[in-house]
Amino acid sequence: MLKFLILFLIIPTFCISQNSNSIWVFGDSAGIDFTVPTNPIPITSGMDGRGSSASISDSTGELLFYSYTRAGFGDWAVFVHNKQNAQMANGDSINGAGWYHELQIIPFSLDIYKYYLFSYGSDEPNNEGLYYSIVDITLNGGLGDVSIKDIQINPNRIADCLTSVKHGNGRDWWVISKLSDTNGTQHNRFFKYLITSDSIVDFPYQDMGGATDVDFQKLIWHPSHDKFMLINTNGYMAEYTFDRCSGNIGLNKNIFPEQTSNFNRLFWEGAYSPNGDIFYVTTDFWFGVDTSYLFQLDLTSFDIPGTMDTLDGTVAPLATGAVRLAPDNKIYFTRWYLCNAIPYCYPYPDSIRNIYNENLSVINSPDSLGNACDYQPFSFYLGGKRTYSGLPNNPNYDLGPLVGSPCDSLTVGINESGKLKPFGILYPNPATNRLNYVCNIMEGKKGHFELKNSVGSTVLNQMIRSNINEIKIDELSSGIYYYIVKVQDAIVDKGKLVISK
Repeated sequence: MLKFLILFLIIPTFCISQNSNSIWVFGDSAGIDFTVPTNPIPITSGMDGRGSSASISDSTGELLFYSYTRAGFGDWAVFVHNKQNAQMANGDSINGAGWYHELQIIPFSLDIYKYYLFSYGSDEPNNEGLYYSIVDITLNGGLGDVSIKDIQINPNRIADCLTSVKHGNGRDWWVISKLSDTNGTQHNRFFKYLITSDSIVDFPYQDMGGATDVDFQKLIWHPSHDKFMLINTNGYMAEYTFDRCSGNIGLNKNIFPEQTSNFNRLFWEGAYSPNGDIFYVTTDFWFGVDTSYLFQLDLTSFDIPGTMDTLDGTVAPLATGAVRLAPDNKIYFTRWYLCNAIPYCYPYPDSIRNIYNENLSVINSPDSLGNACDYQPFSFYLGGKRTYSGLPNNPNYDLGPLVGSPCDSLTVGINESGKLKPFGILYPNPATNRLNYVCNIMEGKKGHFELKNSVGSTVLNQMIRSNINEIKIDELSSGIYYYIVKVQDAIVDKGKLVISK
């Protein structure tokens, strides 16, 4: 064991970085590559949408695919594009609307080539509800196919706040949505689904009270992922706890109560600082003034509303937009240019190009209060591409298990207490004829290292043991391969391997 621990200390550079959230796509052909966090660069995407988008990359930061919505396409507004920015096979006419938080991409836990795409239907009665589709990226020569479309799992009208988080076992997922009720009820109802290796489990909903089930709500995860902020367009703001093992939701603290009349407070989007002590929120208007604001709040204060600090305020033709914590630990803020006489200005005419829609604003030091947060409006140039009101709604794909918790198990179930930990180290990568995989498999467990080619065929399957495993690849051709490590048929590690000869 000492040898194993020393090895982990002396070869940290061989660990494959976690970059599944490194490619953002949004707006009118816009995108950002965060693969090198110290040097994010603008890229071109195939998207043209004002709101919802979601994307996923592999462990090296290479884009796999993305999805987005296009307003004006009626009940079938969701599109899927492949890594070449072209529409994926069957990647159109998927149930959805043209809102802002209506998409989630969730990896299959036991198949590294398949992904769930969750979306919710439009506000038309025949298409309301929460749906899933399945993307298989092994099809069409590795460019993917939406192989299954629009399986409904909830018939209710769904609010604009779809989100997800990994289960405490580090493998399964929770998908969370909320009720939208046009009757103005205050159920404050949460729907919860556990996505396991072989099923989608519908958990009992929770009614928390205190907030109306309006269309426009947002759920923003704290960096610890054991709590989240709920905001809505009736001026409600409250922080809730979330148990990643049981899925139970609890009220942590009320910050702003919901308004029942004189609606002059409209919360739109929010983001936590990296340390979780500060919350940033945008509004559509404030106290009856036709101005969009960006506010900062100190969550460590006894009087959180009293700490509200105005970082920005703009009037038409600028509207508010999303704020999002990025992989570089900065917060990015987008705004929609409304083109004066054109009410919503979507899609943009080609002539409408300016500092407002060709740049994002950036909070460079979001863990600091006041001017020290270094808010710089319109400071990140998008390379000539344009932004609207939305930024990607990606979960934390690389979140690990709750180590030491009752559900810290990759073997199955939410109540088991196994202590198998995710692991290991693969090196070198790129490799030529041999590579090593370092891991720590519990006594009595069987481990296997598998390599698959770009179309999903298994080209190597080798039993592995605890400590250092030498794997011969001299018979394999140069190219990109994907590895998965299984213990007792549960995937505990996966990633991309480059063989170069």
